[in-house]
Amino acid sequence: MSLRAAVLGHPIGHSKSPALHLAAYARLGAEIGYSAIDVTEESLPAFMDSVRAEPGWRGLSVTMPLKKAMVAEVDEVRGVARVLGVINTVVFEGVGDSTRRIGYNTDVAGIVNALRNAGAGDGPSGVILGGGGTAAAAVAALQELGAVKVDLYVRNTARAEEARAAASGLGMDITVHSLDGAVEAMAGAGVVISTLPPRAADGMAAELEALGRRTDGVLLDVAYDPWPSQIAAAWHAGGGTVVPGLEMLLYQAVEQVRHFTGLAEAGSAEVIDVMCDAVGAPRRVS
Repeated sequence: MSLRAAVLGHPIGHSKSPALHLAAYARLGAEIGYSAIDVTEESLPAFMDSVRAEPGWRGLSVTMPLKKAMVAEVDEVRGVARVLGVINTVVFEGVGDSTRRIGYNTDVAGIVNALRNAGAGDGPSGVILGGGGTAAAAVAALQELGAVKVDLYVRNTARAEEARAAASGLGMDITVHSLDGAVEAMAGAGVVISTLPPRAADGMAAELEALGRRTDGVLLDVAYDPWPSQIAAAWHAGGGTVVPGLEMLLYQAVEQVRHFTGLAEAGSAEVIDVMCDAVGAPRRVS
């Protein structure tokens, strides 16, 4: 029986997850196929029903806009995903009629590892841009790094439910602000995590340059195409450290590979090296 895994989302043609996963499986000697499948929120229930009838599934990577909707399609949610109400990973446990679909969130680990590799210190002052599912994971990641509060900047303060719920569930203080006031706060933050779509922060880049302040902290821009983004270039020009979203994607994929293969060595330096090579991501630490 051939084993399968896939990334689901809409649109999905741009995804680098197949390159990451297939490189890891080849290095591990795991015979698992991996593809990208275009699935909308409306078609997700039917797709998940069809998967139940197909043997050989090991796991699913879940991207926008399905991370919240997937919660209703799994049999159990584990770990921090239970608090966040956001899933980016589905693992198939058991065989045949006894197969269960377990939901996880590996975005948190992806953010934490990417920031730590960039030198983010303990207990940073944190600023998050955007308020969706990835922002919820960013809240949990900042808490894991030791932050006790977070400032969230969104275009519409009424649309920050996922991040607010995450902070409440984690017992973390959160203050929601309009995006208009983000640049000044960013310049003084130890860690900034932008979960905004590609090019959405371009105007803020110009504001940051005009501000003329040093940016001594670490910026993780989840958007990785085009790269460098204008906000990343402005941050770097001010003296700050920039982490491309590609590194977050890589490190969350490492955790998915571990889940899908059941192999502890999925997180080895050798496997991470080939995954980096597959998407052109640099290693920050040896």
